Amino acid sequence: MKASITWIEGGVFAAESGSGHGVLMNAPLTPGTATIAPSPMEYVLLGTGGCTSIDVVEILRKGRHDVRGCVCRVEAERAETPPKVFTRINMHFVVTGKGLKADAVQRAIDLSAEKYCSASIMLAKTAAISHSFELVELG
Repeated sequence: MKASITWIEGGVFAAESGSGHGVLMNAPLTPGTATIAPSPMEYVLLGTGGCTSIDVVEILRKGRHDVRGCVCRVEAERAETPPKVFTRINMHFVVTGKGLKADAVQRAIDLSAEKYCSASIMLAKTAAISHSFELVELG
C-alpha cells in the first residue's frame, strides 16, 4: 500500500491513497480551533469501524442471512500523554434484517475481531476493545 500526504496550510493536509482516492485531514493547531475535516486519529477510528463493519456484513451475507443494514457506532478513549494512543474502544453494531439470529451476528463480530479485521486487531495491541450489538427486525 502507498499513500501521499501533502500539507495545504495551517493544520490542513490532503491525503491520496495508492488507489487514487483523496481526503482532507485536519488537526487543530491550538485546542478549540475550528477544523474542516477529521483528524488523522479520527480517520483511524473511521477506518477501524469501516473494516469491521465490512467484515460483519460480508460474513452474514456469506452465511445467507438476510442482513439489510449495519451501523457501527465507535467510541474511544485516548491516553492523556503523548503518543496518546487509544486505550479503550467500544464498537456498537445496530444490525437490521429479516430473521437474523443473535448468535449469527455475535459470530460475525467475533470472527471480525479475532481473525479478519486487521485494523482492530492492530489497535487491540494498545486498546481494550469491546463489542456490543442490537438487532432490528424488519417486518
